Amino acid sequence: MGEVRVTAIASLTPLEELDHDPFLVDTHGQHLMCARWAADKGYTVTRQLYFYRLRPDHCSLWTDVDEGLVDLFVAANDRVLDRAFTSVPAFAAECERRGVRLETAGLDEPCYDAERKAEVHRRLSIPARARSTPL
Repeated sequence: MGEVRVTAIASLTPLEELDHDPFLVDTHGQHLMCARWAADKGYTVTRQLYFYRLRPDHCSLWTDVDEGLVDLFVAANDRVLDRAFTSVPAFAAECERRGVRLETAGLDEPCYDAERKAEVHRRLSIPARARSTPL
């Protein structure tokens, strides 16, 4: 069997919800969970996507699938999928129709103390360009 190519899905959740549901805000943490899940199975994450209430029929979602570059989609858990798509059942049905597996990592979410929430806040508050610029 060849390499299994995984696309990891994270939900975009407003920073204002950090105190209420930090894991849904922490896209980095969501992708890390997906990467750990994939590595444990010997799979390779080839793409990371970020969605908020995306329609399951959105054409950009299926481009890599149509090109044969995706074997499965994975999200950290069902809550992430619920936030990422307007209809998880419709997304699951479309995955099945196209022959692409849909999985959830289902690992334990990390605990978010004040320090960890502050780290997430800093990461999301600093523009991407500033994060990648050496000091």
